[in-house]
Amino acid sequence: MKVVIIGNGIAGITAARTIRKKSDCDIVVVSSETKYFFSRTALMYVYMGHMKFEHTQPYEAHFWNKNNIDLVRDHVEEILFDKSELRLRSGGQLTYDKLLLATGSKFNKFGWPGQDLPGVQGMYSAQDLELLEKNTHPMNAPLSERRVKKAVIVGGGLIGIELAEMLRSREIEVCMLIRESRYWGNVLPKEESKLILRHLEQHQIDVRLQSELKEIRPGKDGRVESVLLLDGNEIQCQLVGLTAGVSPNIDFVKNSALDTNRGILVNRKLETNLPGVYAAGDCVEFSDPITGRNSIEQVWYTGRMMGEIAGQNILGLNKEYAPGPWFNSAKFFDIEYQTYGRVGSELGEGEQKFYWEDQNGQKAVKVIFDGESSIFVGINSFGIRLRHQVFDRWLKQERSVDFVLENFRLALFDPEFYKDHTRMIIEEYNKEFNKNISPKAFSWKKMFA
Repeated sequence: MKVVIIGNGIAGITAARTIRKKSDCDIVVVSSETKYFFSRTALMYVYMGHMKFEHTQPYEAHFWNKNNIDLVRDHVEEILFDKSELRLRSGGQLTYDKLLLATGSKFNKFGWPGQDLPGVQGMYSAQDLELLEKNTHPMNAPLSERRVKKAVIVGGGLIGIELAEMLRSREIEVCMLIRESRYWGNVLPKEESKLILRHLEQHQIDVRLQSELKEIRPGKDGRVESVLLLDGNEIQCQLVGLTAGVSPNIDFVKNSALDTNRGILVNRKLETNLPGVYAAGDCVEFSDPITGRNSIEQVWYTGRMMGEIAGQNILGLNKEYAPGPWFNSAKFFDIEYQTYGRVGSELGEGEQKFYWEDQNGQKAVKVIFDGESSIFVGINSFGIRLRHQVFDRWLKQERSVDFVLENFRLALFDPEFYKDHTRMIIEEYNKEFNKNISPKAFSWKKMFA
């Protein structure tokens, strides 16, 4: 059997490794982005000088030959599903017995005038990193050689924050345009949004709330010179970062026999409507999403899980995607963020919240629970590291909010000698809800019970 995988991101490569571990079939991975798989989340650290690009590659070059995984550096222009054939940009062709589409995401453009000008870009791919290096100046360049003094970032999600931190590392002024009335308001509740907004301002990010882009204007040299907002204000800049979200990268299959909506439609086995054709990762949309999770899940770990399930099902092992309770993590400059379970931007029906924030505004915890049963529903943590396996277990066990806070120390993952805020958190909870619980001592035995 010959398996062809389009895309060498975390979903595609996890599928390839899963298939290789369990079979000796032919595996071909096609990608036009890079020759070798790399960690996409590490791109920002390459730009900031913390590591080299080759350090982002988890496997050495000989790994692929050793495991008989054939890498093809090319771009798929068209898939002839009726012939099980791929047509490549180079003019070549590939046939397959089983096909996995793991084509990832692309950054959004919304038809703004000037969105394709030189100096306007997204920040998702290795090519975007290369373009950013060309568009900006080298690290520690003298003032006379700095091509970009000010940048405007359109959108304030996680990619926007990463791009802002990257640009600030080269002393570039950053203005961030946020359409909503609060930062990342479709994800973060208002307290957490305010905390991150203050933190961004401390890092000299000029955040403009309720500001929308109307037009990107060129200068005499044809490169971006300014942006015009809907309210009529104009901001001079030499770089525009488009970070208003990403969407499934599926344009090349939209008018084919493959069923698509926003993404490639799959069932929980990652099967498409076509026999022998699977899809995994950011390009996927579940036709029957799991309760409590979105139909499109564009996160590193979900891509890894989907890749594993797709790989197993390509081999006929009949597995279903079952990722468990939602979790995610990110970093906003100096503040680490983790979320487990269900914490919406607004309270759900019957839900109650408890919010604690330290006096310096650098650490916070938001706990959501059912108001009637007191069952723990979810948690946001800022600046305090938590153990995923502990919260995953508590959510599955439907523990009470009192139990979670009493045993909060079991979930702490901060390095040794970090300050333990458990007692302050519980004292605030007791005061707000007229409770009398106390923190229990840490126990390795109880942690893994």
